[in-house]
Amino acid sequence: MRYQVPGRCPVCGSDLYVKKLACVHCGVMVEGAFELPRLARLSPEHQRFVELFIRAEGKLNRVQEVLGVSYPTVRAQLHEVIRALGFEPMSSDESQERALSPERRRQILADLEAGKITSEQAIQLLKGASS
Repeated sequence: MRYQVPGRCPVCGSDLYVKKLACVHCGVMVEGAFELPRLARLSPEHQRFVELFIRAEGKLNRVQEVLGVSYPTVRAQLHEVIRALGFEPMSSDESQERALSPERRRQILADLEAGKITSEQAIQLLKGASS
């Protein structure tokens, strides 16, 4: 019988590591200190949320429909997962700062029209790859 790998120690809550791996085909054993991937360290509940989020192509309204909960609840769950992964959620101010202003977008399009930049450069600038 195979069990799910727990991501945290059930006693103290610290990270766990894998000490031994075995091949299902030939039975060879490999021993060492293997770090679990970050996603594997999430709780089963958080892992299910991440799977649903991916299946929903990152669209919170789809996750909301499947779970049958409010949009703010889904957003709060996403923030829980982000924190569980060791990050802080971006504030709306931070995400807005990364977005190009309407004036900057118009300038990029004007530069493209005037031949100052290529279409490839315009695409990269509009994507925010370089500013």
